[in-house]
Amino acid sequence: MSAMTASTVWKFDSSDGAERAVGLLKDAEADKLIKILDHATVSWPTGEKKPKISHGHENTKRGVGWGAFWGLLLGTLFMVPVLGVAAGAGIAAISKATEKLGISEEQLEQIRSEITEGTSGLFLVSEEGDLDRLGERLRGMNMTLVQTNLTPAERELLLETFGS
Repeated sequence: MSAMTASTVWKFDSSDGAERAVGLLKDAEADKLIKILDHATVSWPTGEKKPKISHGHENTKRGVGWGAFWGLLLGTLFMVPVLGVAAGAGIAAISKATEKLGISEEQLEQIRSEITEGTSGLFLVSEEGDLDRLGERLRGMNMTLVQTNLTPAERELLLETFGS
């Protein structure tokens, strides 16, 4: 097990995939396979103009801070109009706040372009993960790793483990 904190963003091919993955992650946390510091989901059902954003509130002490962060990040990524200059300015403004989590402006733009109508996204901050055993739990979820701040070797292990 690694005690390193990881920030990952997963895209699911269905609007309810991220929520289903949260249930599996909570079960894995109960079995001590991962420690979830916090998470948020974006679910974007087909036909909806905007996605639904949900914050996990894992730790009530830090929940307010995380809630403000997720609100700023996800609100800017998904609730600001997708009109060139306005969207670019919003992403540039939050890139300073996210670079400490290892998420650059280019990566924010990638996240925004990947999580679209009919899909969902899981934004996860975790530590102490046993990726091999966790991968067994999440296999078959039709997900893609969009972004992570892990080292190249850790990222490769994550991709091998989760199969995408």
